[in-house]
Amino acid sequence: MRIGCCVSMVASVSDPLGISFVDAMAEAGFDYIELSLRDIVSLPDAELASLAAKLKRSGIPCEACNNFFPSEIRLTGPAIELDRAVAYAVNALNRAARLGASIVVFGSSGARNVPDGFAVSAARKQLVDLLGRLGPLAQQRGITIVIEPLNRLESNIINLASEGLDLVQEVDHSNIQLLVDFYHLAKEQESSDVLVRARSAVRHVHFAKPEGRTFPTEWTESYADFFTRLAGIDYAGRCSIEAYTTDFASDARRSLRLLKEGAGGSR
Repeated sequence: MRIGCCVSMVASVSDPLGISFVDAMAEAGFDYIELSLRDIVSLPDAELASLAAKLKRSGIPCEACNNFFPSEIRLTGPAIELDRAVAYAVNALNRAARLGASIVVFGSSGARNVPDGFAVSAARKQLVDLLGRLGPLAQQRGITIVIEPLNRLESNIINLASEGLDLVQEVDHSNIQLLVDFYHLAKEQESSDVLVRARSAVRHVHFAKPEGRTFPTEWTESYADFFTRLAGIDYAGRCSIEAYTTDFASDARRSLRLLKEGAGGSR
C-alpha cells in the first residue's frame, strides 16, 4: 500500500495548495502527495508548469487529487449547471493528468449538497447523470474518479460507504469507483464490513484519527480492524492521510511510520 497525504487540510491562504509541505513529506518518506484540484485549476499555465517541476524534483509525485468541484458550480437542484460542470471537469481532468494523477476524488460537498426543498432522489439521479458523463472523460485520460461518501455534518447526500457503492453500481462505468474514508466511516458509525461488500470497487482510501480529524499517532483496535478488512479484500492501492495538525513535520513522520508498520502488520 502506498501512503500519501492530502495537504489541503494543512494549507494556508498564502499557500492554498500546501506545496510548502512537499520537502517535509520527502524527508519523512511519503510515497505521493494528494493536491486540491480546484486550486490546481485556478493556476496560470506557468505556475502549473512550475508546480509540476517542483514535484518532479522532490520525488513526491501527485498521484491523487481531492476537492474536485468548487462550490459555485451546482451539481444538484433546480439550478444545476451540468454543461458548465462537464466543461470544468474536462479542464480539471486535463490538469490532473498533466501532473500525473490517476485518482480524482469526488467529494465536493458544497457543489453536490441538495438545496432545501429539492428531492434527494432527484438529486441522486442528477449525480448519476453527471458521473455517467464524466466516466468516459476520465477513462480517456487514464484517471479513475472515486466517489467519496461524506458524513452528515458535511453533506446531505451520499453519507455512507454503502450508499457510495450503490451509486458506483448504478453509474456502472469502470472509471467511476469508490473511496472509503475511515474518518467519515467512524463519524457515521458504519461498520468496516462494508469493505468486504465493496471489494474491487474500493480504489482509494483516506485516513484520519476520528477525534478532531487529526493525524493518527497511536495504533488502535479500530485501525487494526479497518486495515485487516482492507487486507482481506487484497487492497493494494493508496491511503492518504487527510487530517489537521499544528506540527506537520513531527506528526507526518509519526503517522507515516504508524500506518506503514500497522497496516503491514494487519496483513
